Amino acid sequence: MTSNTSAAAIKHETPIPSPASDALYGSDVIAGTLRALDIDYIALNPGASYRGLHDSLVNHLGNKKPQMVLCLHDENAVSIAQGYWKASNKLMAAALHSNVGLMHASMPIFNAWCDRAPMLILGATGPWDAAKRRPWIDWIHTCSDQAALVRNFTKWDNQPGSVAAAVEAMIRGAQLSATAPRAPVYVNLDVTIQEEKLEAPLPMPDMARFAPPPMVRPADSEIEAAAKLLSTAKNPVMLCGRGSRRLDHWSARVALAEKLDMRVITQIKLASSFPTDHRLHAAPPANRLVPAAKKVLAEADVILALDWLDLAGALKQTFGGKPVNAKIINISCDSHLHRGWSMDYQALPPADVWMNCEPDAAVPLLTAAVTARPRKIEGSGYALAGAPGEPLALKGLAHALNAAIGKQDVSITHLPLGWSGAYTHFRHPLDYLGFDGGGGVGAGPGLTIGAALALKGSGRIPIGLMGDGNFLMGNTAVWTATHYQIPCLMIICNNRSFFNDERHQGHVAEYRGRPSANAWIGQKIIDPDIDIAAMARAQGAEGIGPVTTMADMQPAIEKGIAIVKAGGVCVIDARVLPGYDGE
Repeated sequence: MTSNTSAAAIKHETPIPSPASDALYGSDVIAGTLRALDIDYIALNPGASYRGLHDSLVNHLGNKKPQMVLCLHDENAVSIAQGYWKASNKLMAAALHSNVGLMHASMPIFNAWCDRAPMLILGATGPWDAAKRRPWIDWIHTCSDQAALVRNFTKWDNQPGSVAAAVEAMIRGAQLSATAPRAPVYVNLDVTIQEEKLEAPLPMPDMARFAPPPMVRPADSEIEAAAKLLSTAKNPVMLCGRGSRRLDHWSARVALAEKLDMRVITQIKLASSFPTDHRLHAAPPANRLVPAAKKVLAEADVILALDWLDLAGALKQTFGGKPVNAKIINISCDSHLHRGWSMDYQALPPADVWMNCEPDAAVPLLTAAVTARPRKIEGSGYALAGAPGEPLALKGLAHALNAAIGKQDVSITHLPLGWSGAYTHFRHPLDYLGFDGGGGVGAGPGLTIGAALALKGSGRIPIGLMGDGNFLMGNTAVWTATHYQIPCLMIICNNRSFFNDERHQGHVAEYRGRPSANAWIGQKIIDPDIDIAAMARAQGAEGIGPVTTMADMQPAIEKGIAIVKAGGVCVIDARVLPGYDGE
């Protein structure tokens, strides 16, 4: 979904050409493998553990395909790679400096794991041969089984012992990462094999022969059983969860829902997968099911779950401890990633028909197999809840955002906690890219910039909305956007508090009969207030704000959009009231 026009090019740091030479090093082959894998970018924070690879990317490949995207923090590098995939369906690489870089980046790797976002992460270590280690520094940057730091939330890892093994490990890693269910992989490169001088070139395999496999097709018997249930249902409901960004897959979901005249529910934690203003979309997407969604689900006699995140949780929200009498068709291959360490797989759902495949493989087959139902359900989705008012709150900000956007194509790259799904509509697979996956605060800026990198030249305006705590933890990603000329708009919903935790402290105090008025202590980001717009300007971006009134909000967003359309980066400090509207 990315553009190949000149408008899509980012700033390129062009190296001085290297003199002609027959010398070839291990890292030259490793860098060449990245190119052969069709990886356009590698986000990194530099480190001596992969200085050989760094040199090869610059002086052997000319800093092209992949082009380095310099980040000021390892966390931002991984978040950018995650955001890039969310907008492009294409693998990106990230490089992390030894154990210390990996420890920095462990949180966004967990985000990507929970988000089922693939990426090829290249790590590095000091010489495994102790006799080759420099005093002190190589010793503290070398550890046994480095990948164990992230093994519980990566799909696969390897520490190859030779250049040839490194080539195979990278190809295998890219293949596994991009195969559903998708997730990050980690390949750890010993500095020795990077800097090894080779006696002869290594032949590069034909990558077409190592491509990820096509989507698994469900069994005909499974399609037949599911089609029978759906065709005879009186009140079928589709829980539309994870799906690709491809427009044909999006259209296929719509076609199935329309043929069955079937209600559809989506969730705000995941990227848009169905048009929310469609007559069949039952309720605003939310973190937890809103009452209208619960009502529709409770009345269902057949539930079709398309890789729904936490199916058992949705059933529990709707039915409590009562038996679920509706027949359930679960289409998901997510169980292939379920392990013992992380509970991100959620509670165990029941299923009467379970297709262990990607929903996008099954939906067209179901559409062909089901019997059409007469159209009875009318409407046009839910009404937007945003409204002008004073003082400035999330609802008012949403109203100003919708007015400023108008009919322009935008991609919402991130949303803050407390944002109601009723604030806006999503009509295209790129209209909204979902949450961070693992609840790791600080990912918002990197996700926005990674998505903006993928969308550059597409005509879409990337807009990331995030809380102040989220921005402050990851704000140095702004420099990467300005340096590489990656246009994007960030709107900081700044309530000057870690408000979600402030609510938690209030609940605890009330339960214990203590003053809930003390909940702000250790939570408020005040005295002094942080000048977020100044932080943006300090990194070369345009900073607007603080915006404190509704009257100024829409003009600020319009100015921000104009800056992005002109090729710039803009951060708006929107001083909103604390408070969440809907879950």
